[in-house]
Amino acid sequence: MKLNILLLAAPLALLVGCSKNPAENVPAAQVESATNATAEAKTGGAPGGSTRSFAFGTNGSSIEFVGSKVTGKHAGGFRNFAGELSIVNGRVADTGNKVVIDTTSLWSDSGRLTGHLKSPDFFDTAKFPTATFTTTSVQQNTTNWTVTGNLTLHGMTKQIAFPADIQVSDDTATTFAQFFLNRFDFEMKYPGKADDLIRQEVVLRLKINAKPGRADFQPLEKPAQTAGL
Repeated sequence: MKLNILLLAAPLALLVGCSKNPAENVPAAQVESATNATAEAKTGGAPGGSTRSFAFGTNGSSIEFVGSKVTGKHAGGFRNFAGELSIVNGRVADTGNKVVIDTTSLWSDSGRLTGHLKSPDFFDTAKFPTATFTTTSVQQNTTNWTVTGNLTLHGMTKQIAFPADIQVSDDTATTFAQFFLNRFDFEMKYPGKADDLIRQEVVLRLKINAKPGRADFQPLEKPAQTAGL
């Protein structure tokens, strides 16, 4: 009888200890081979339409993520990034939109985890100090927008597509997006401990509050030019 109780208790303890996957309630980004945006790519506005640049950074905007494992989850993000949106005739254009992230500015809710995420097991920020995203298409659908573009992360460039809520006015352009990426698509394959495996799905949360102006990318892109691979 005692043995039967022990056999039942083991799987029950495992179930109690399992945390919910944060990616279950958010859409997945579609990931494919990278594409090139051509000079003939649509801008989203009528020919001859006016083009304005809106810039954003860490003041009023955020780029955050949530990763999880069997026993829990951790939040993190980046403290240093800059971006620019191209607005044509009152909407975000297909091309001309860019964000550059200083991956060495990564933070998390655990100091020990922050160091591990910066290591070669994950982002390898010493080798790949910069991540970039440039759009190739921004298309409206019935409920929101679909943003497609090339993401360079961990030394790899992939095309990703994700849903976003986009609002544009005369003096502000805002974007909110929440979706998950599979870290294995970018060769971040550290598994975690055998009894506490790290999930492949990582939730990204983007909050952009852009104002008229131009972004200064040079301070962020310099490390990528001088880093030895």
